[in-house]
Amino acid sequence: MTATIHSAPPGATTHAVPKTEAAPGAAAAMALEISNLQAWYGESHILHNVNMAVRQGEVVTLLGRNGAGRTTTLRAIMGLTGAREGSIKVNGKEAIGLPTHQVAHLGIGYCPEERGIFASLSTEENLMLPPALKTAEKGMSVDEIYEMFPNLKERRNSQGTRLSGGEQQMLAVARILRTGARLLLLDEISEGLAPVIVQGLARMIKTLKAKGYTIVMVEQNFRFAAPLADRFYVMEHGQIVETFAASELAAKMPVLTELLGV
Repeated sequence: MTATIHSAPPGATTHAVPKTEAAPGAAAAMALEISNLQAWYGESHILHNVNMAVRQGEVVTLLGRNGAGRTTTLRAIMGLTGAREGSIKVNGKEAIGLPTHQVAHLGIGYCPEERGIFASLSTEENLMLPPALKTAEKGMSVDEIYEMFPNLKERRNSQGTRLSGGEQQMLAVARILRTGARLLLLDEISEGLAPVIVQGLARMIKTLKAKGYTIVMVEQNFRFAAPLADRFYVMEHGQIVETFAASELAAKMPVLTELLGV
């Protein structure tokens, strides 16, 4: 959900985190670098000095309670908030001053929580709707997408309104895979779905990671996100308050219980 908080309350407890923290090792290039990001909706100051770094091929999860600023962070990357300050580099290119359509052409695919499936179009028409991005990367073919999402192939002539929630979510992700985007921003893709569908989405994330995609997920479903992510960032009151690698997850559970109630 979009954050509606205005600023961190006086005396709020935060946990010290480095300005930016990338995954161990220097082999992979940086897919996304966010430095001192501030963002507003109108006069409401939502994000406060957000710093993140995501290497190519990583899966990184943004954790936090509703209203912490996680969705706003994804929207700010895409230029979908109001005023922004700071730096957002995508594959080394500064994007903070770019309009949304130019940000997308840097190779980013954004899957919002509301999915955006057109009810009057068939599954295949929805799939073919977004144009290919102006990048060197070629998107997945329709055949490759149907191999990954066999349900969509079976329902390719069905209208969007006839798809289940899980099928709509598959279609929303499949649509951006066809464009050639290699950095995927996925917002609450498991929300409200049956466990068997969530398991299928987990397999999808693992498959995409194996293909070299870079994925930033906003997730409320900790059990879904925990086995998938290489690293985690925790947000509270529009700030990053904790960051750690998957190998540190067990040690960080007391902090997560305090911050998230998991």
